[in-house]
Amino acid sequence: MQVLHTVAELRAALAGQTGTAFVPTMGNLHAGHVSLVELARQHGQPVVASIFVNPLQFGAGEDFERYPRTLDADCARLATAGCDIVFAPAVSELYPVPQSFTVQPAASLTQDLDGAFRPGHFSGVATVVLKLFNLVQPRVAVFGKKDYQQLLVIRELVRQFNLPIEIVAGDTLREADGLAMSSRNGYLDTSERIQATLLQRELAAIRAAVLSGERDFETLTTTACRHLKMAGWRVDYVELRDAENLQVPTPVSQQLVVLGAAWLGKTRLIDNLDFALPTRA
Repeated sequence: MQVLHTVAELRAALAGQTGTAFVPTMGNLHAGHVSLVELARQHGQPVVASIFVNPLQFGAGEDFERYPRTLDADCARLATAGCDIVFAPAVSELYPVPQSFTVQPAASLTQDLDGAFRPGHFSGVATVVLKLFNLVQPRVAVFGKKDYQQLLVIRELVRQFNLPIEIVAGDTLREADGLAMSSRNGYLDTSERIQATLLQRELAAIRAAVLSGERDFETLTTTACRHLKMAGWRVDYVELRDAENLQVPTPVSQQLVVLGAAWLGKTRLIDNLDFALPTRA
């Protein structure tokens, strides 16, 4: 496995490649990331993974400075997973000049949910992903469903810029108790880690209620927020949306997703569950 740090090295390594599969990450990798690399291997070769903590997607007061940088351990995981190339540039390599040209995603996808609580976040994500796509020029790119709103932003970016890239979604990997795997789980202390499964359990309860026929979505999400707050969480949102476009479900919506984001102590956790409604007879 090659570990490359410059754009010139990356372009030289990928010259002539037409079937590249790409997995962009911010490092501090866990089994969920490994599963994305393994999924990428099913769709193309060589497999390229990037490790880059992107300053453009962090807002004021967020955890850019303390976000864990674990390059050596990450490379060991990626080698075991069958990755061929790791691209781990410095900030100055990807942003040699101030990034005054940025991608501004459609407000319909970013004006609420995480976009309402992290202004500019999705512009930063879309800008760096477009830049990485330009450098890697993959045939396939793999993103996890855990960042569901991000996944839809990237799909729309590819569609609107006519990029010849297939976006493949990887399912969220979970710990044995149901907690979605996340690099930020490492911020949780012992007692918080025990409580952390509550977000997933509240989302699962909403999904179960909807699948059993309940259609008062507002009451379901309000109840989940109340349960989280009673347990000491600070809730950003719990919402049920159309999984295709993140809009409020309509009577014809068949694919739904319930999403939540909440703070447990100093750690912000996100999760979601997507599901299909039963087919009407």
